[in-house]
Amino acid sequence: LGQSKSVIGEFMKKKKKENGSSFEEGMLKLLRTLPKVLKYLPSDKAKDARSFMMSFQYWLGGSPQNLESMILMLAKEFVGGATISSGAISEPVLIPDKGIWHPMGEKVFEKVDDYNDWYNNNHAPAAGIESKTAVTVGLILQKSHINTKDECHYVALISELEARGAKVVCIYSGGLDFSGPVDEYFYDSKGNVVVDSVINLTGFALVGGPASQDHPKAVETLTKLDRPYICAVPLVFQSFEEWQRSELGLHPIQVALQVSLPEIDGAIEPIIFAGREGVTGRSVPLSDRVELLANRALKWASLRKKENKEKKVCITLFSFPPDKGNVGTAAYLDVFGSIHAVMKKMKSEGYDVGDLPSNPEQLMQAVINDVNAQLSSPDLNVEYRMTVSEYEKKCIYAKDLEQNWGPAPGHLNSDGKDLLIY
Repeated sequence: LGQSKSVIGEFMKKKKKENGSSFEEGMLKLLRTLPKVLKYLPSDKAKDARSFMMSFQYWLGGSPQNLESMILMLAKEFVGGATISSGAISEPVLIPDKGIWHPMGEKVFEKVDDYNDWYNNNHAPAAGIESKTAVTVGLILQKSHINTKDECHYVALISELEARGAKVVCIYSGGLDFSGPVDEYFYDSKGNVVVDSVINLTGFALVGGPASQDHPKAVETLTKLDRPYICAVPLVFQSFEEWQRSELGLHPIQVALQVSLPEIDGAIEPIIFAGREGVTGRSVPLSDRVELLANRALKWASLRKKENKEKKVCITLFSFPPDKGNVGTAAYLDVFGSIHAVMKKMKSEGYDVGDLPSNPEQLMQAVINDVNAQLSSPDLNVEYRMTVSEYEKKCIYAKDLEQNWGPAPGHLNSDGKDLLIY
């Protein structure tokens, strides 16, 4: 749909670009409606079209039952001599094209108020969650995993978050544009944002997935939402076992699609949290990483609710090698001037910056001449002290190097007696 070079294909691409998720939703509704209309046309005229549309519906359904019915339907229509009764073929069983899903829910919720009513009055009390004070984490899921019951990794994270007292809102989309569901389900009926942090568990860009990203639209959606946005990484191009054995780590294609591209949207902390089991191909959660991911999401949610004066911010300065006059150095950059400007802005916004020096020069002197910085600075970060005799024994080129560098231990990275390994 929309991939060919035909006039219709170009029209569909144009409409998708103009209307985004609403166009995708319209196409999915059309896909569901057409078979109902086509069955009233003469079978010889609409047989192939109806079979194609029905096959597509079964395929989108994804479950074993849907796939079984698809094969039976195609065999009945196109395999000569096949005797298959119509009663043996079930209608496609489909969930809504978008909605709020929960593993304990009896259905997919298509309205925020319906979900909140069920969650706050039924599920939260049973799960021991204090719904009025709990933080809320929004989760973005792939519909295909829900369709095929391959949602073990989703359930693991949901369970971990709820076990820690958090509420969840788990949304999905039938297409690859999640901006619509985000705008619809992460806000209440009054337009207030209901989530405190968001985790994208698809591992792909918010709009367009791995195929064709629309970063400006994603940025617009996430800027409006204004919540910490984590894009977690499920292993796609490697099984769990292959990833563990790999010296390379995450596959380069996956780094591009599931780390680099989501970061353009504004995603942070790409934590691998699930992989595919080598034999069955089903998704399995990585328990320690599920715990880490839940912890990070809750930390971000908690941080958002703190007043600025309660937040702790660390500013790190470059200084390597230590004790070489490199504190705060950077080519053509006014490091201390920049830090001073940032700290002034932070102070104006309520952060506790202590006694802020009146100008960058005073700030620089305060850092360089700090008592703790001066204490044993030559010994900072010394991992090992190598004697000259050990150096000459291990370095077979020691004598050759003396011509240009002089005899060991030299004057750099040395205390005058030994070579210092930082």
